[in-house]
Amino acid sequence: MTAPAGLVYRRLRAPRADRSTLIEPPLEAFPALVGQARDALASAGATLTDVAGRSLAELRQLAVREVLAAAVAHTSAYRDVPTVVPDDASIFLAGHQPELFHTGVWFKYFVLDDLSRRHGAVAVNLLIDSDVPKQTALRLITGTPEAPRAEAVAFDRTGDARPYEERGILDRELFNSFERRALDVLRPLIPEPLLADFWPRVRARADATGNLGDAFAQARHALEGDWGLTTLELPQSAVCGGNAFRHFAAHVLAELPRFHDVFNSSLAEYREVNHVRSAAHPVPDLAAHDDFLETPFWIWTGDDPHRRPLFVARRAAGLELTDRAGLAVSLAAPSDGTAEAVVAQLAEQATRGVKLRTRALATTMFARLFVGDVFLHGIGGAKYDELTDVIIRRFFGIEPPPYLTISATLQLPIARPRVDANDLSRAQQELRELEYHPERFLDPASVDHSPKLSQLVETKRRWIATEPSPANARQRYLEITAANQGMQDWLDDYRRELASRCDSMRLALRRERLLGWREFAFCLFPEKTLRDFLLAFRANTS
Repeated sequence: MTAPAGLVYRRLRAPRADRSTLIEPPLEAFPALVGQARDALASAGATLTDVAGRSLAELRQLAVREVLAAAVAHTSAYRDVPTVVPDDASIFLAGHQPELFHTGVWFKYFVLDDLSRRHGAVAVNLLIDSDVPKQTALRLITGTPEAPRAEAVAFDRTGDARPYEERGILDRELFNSFERRALDVLRPLIPEPLLADFWPRVRARADATGNLGDAFAQARHALEGDWGLTTLELPQSAVCGGNAFRHFAAHVLAELPRFHDVFNSSLAEYREVNHVRSAAHPVPDLAAHDDFLETPFWIWTGDDPHRRPLFVARRAAGLELTDRAGLAVSLAAPSDGTAEAVVAQLAEQATRGVKLRTRALATTMFARLFVGDVFLHGIGGAKYDELTDVIIRRFFGIEPPPYLTISATLQLPIARPRVDANDLSRAQQELRELEYHPERFLDPASVDHSPKLSQLVETKRRWIATEPSPANARQRYLEITAANQGMQDWLDDYRRELASRCDSMRLALRRERLLGWREFAFCLFPEKTLRDFLLAFRANTS
């Protein structure tokens, strides 16, 4: 199938082997990618001259100043920050939910730090705190290397679905005891996990912030500082509190019918190219209800901290905003025809507790176009932004800057015999061959010394050599089958041995799938294992 214009299928898969990495494009191509990104942004800045009354170039300058100032203020609340951060610096970005993610995600932050140092940029990691926590327990490993098992251990009580920005800690006793309970589970297989030193940091930040995501992210980021990383971090909610973002939002809302059409048509093409059948993937279509159109934003209030899609309808007096669950906000049309009044009204609504936040594609759309020079994605984000690129081209009429895709696999350091799925496939094939071609496995001496066995082998050979025909087909089949069955008695010991080997390999593969799972939280690993892997990247590229 020929891909629709602007979309090309890309196969991105997580690295499978222990301590393997994915960096696409490769690091040797990164200087050229940086140049390409800056050229694309310079060209876009000259082309896109009206984003709610401002040029893209103007809004990028504003966004960079706002983000750097906010990131320095946020980060300095819990760890040291670089002494000098120019307010016009180039920014390299990454982003993830503020959760206890796996080491492959964490690897991205170490690459971000290294590349930013090399290219004179400031590294900023965005904490996507508009997302809702997916779980309140960690999957741990326990048992023995021969009989491991997974066990979920809760770090907090499950509550109503609210975004990280609004998510406190619901059960402090459960939260504070997590370290002890988790270490008891882990100790048989991982006697010295990072968790033992990391969770006291988490508790301290929980005491300081009262926020679950902040506790996780700030404890991790402070640890990175101890390991020598100089990155800054900033919640996405703070980015959405800036005026540069409000110009972006005002532009999308003013052009919502066109954005709506571009979004849904691009999404349909993405699904076609990537053979996606689900209407929910990679994201749902933007909906329409009566004269209200769904936007790429969430909205909620401090009194009702549950995110809902924002819908907007155009009225003679301006725009009517709603979450279709009782919240209604009106934005008056500016009398002078400029968008500055709309931006000011969005700022005023924020002071009243109305929170406007980006959804997935709009998050990186704003970050890549208005804030950073280069964005470092994981595999999921990279696949999403194939769609974002098409929307940027069709809605803004500019070429989006390229991005980097980063991932890694680190397995828990638990010694166990390795097994290959191909070994099991070969053994299973051999069992099948025993049934249908037993003569290939017979001991020649046994054939020579057993007239009955010799007769069975000869009978099969004769019928195999007989040309099949409609007249002899059934008899030929029955004779060959009887000969095969007759030879089985001489292969019983070998069959039992081979079947036992298959059973052992199946158990070993199940054990390997569990012990080799790449998504165990980074804090379950020993510190030395993590440092040897993550910091080796910097040593190998310096």
